[in-house]
Amino acid sequence: MMKKLLSALMALVLVTGVTVSSIQPAEAGRGGRVAAGVAAGIIGLGLLGAYAHARDRDYYYESRERCYPGPEECGWKNRRCFENSWGDTVCRGGRWTCWRPTYCD
Repeated sequence: MMKKLLSALMALVLVTGVTVSSIQPAEAGRGGRVAAGVAAGIIGLGLLGAYAHARDRDYYYESRERCYPGPEECGWKNRRCFENSWGDTVCRGGRWTCWRPTYCD
């Protein structure tokens, strides 16, 4: 809603600035004030546009499900196991590591 209002406001100020700047003033001293007003309007619109664009945009990336890290689990990763000639299971290699699985609602 705010973006639509700012766009309409920017368009209105731009049209007003173009209209005012195209009219030839009767006095020589007034031209500087009109130009300063147009410049201030352009700078103000730039600041308003930067402010509108700088807001957090998390609502674009939010989904309906929320995810959170679960409890820490530890175990062997990339481990190779085999059964030897006596029937025993032998495991070699790999690495002991811990991780936190992600759970989503």
